[in-house]
Amino acid sequence: MPSVLETFAKWKDFLAERVNEAQRAGMSDETISKLAYQIGEFLSDKIDPQNKEERLLKELWEAGNDEERKTLSRLMVKMVDQSS
Repeated sequence: MPSVLETFAKWKDFLAERVNEAQRAGMSDETISKLAYQIGEFLSDKIDPQNKEERLLKELWEAGNDEERKTLSRLMVKMVDQSS
């Protein structure tokens, strides 16, 4: 079974679906951003990037401080929300 992390497009589609589900469930943008931050923390700590885009995100994540990571999380949510 192919992983959602196999390609960046699959990852974006997966994230967009989760964001849409959270919005339909009535979650606030702030709650969704907090969840995205937690996912970013998990991915950075536990998952080896599968492609160059994920590698770049990991490097940005690791270079950033807590506020910058929160901003990156919000931007990822915004990016997939606008594309859906």
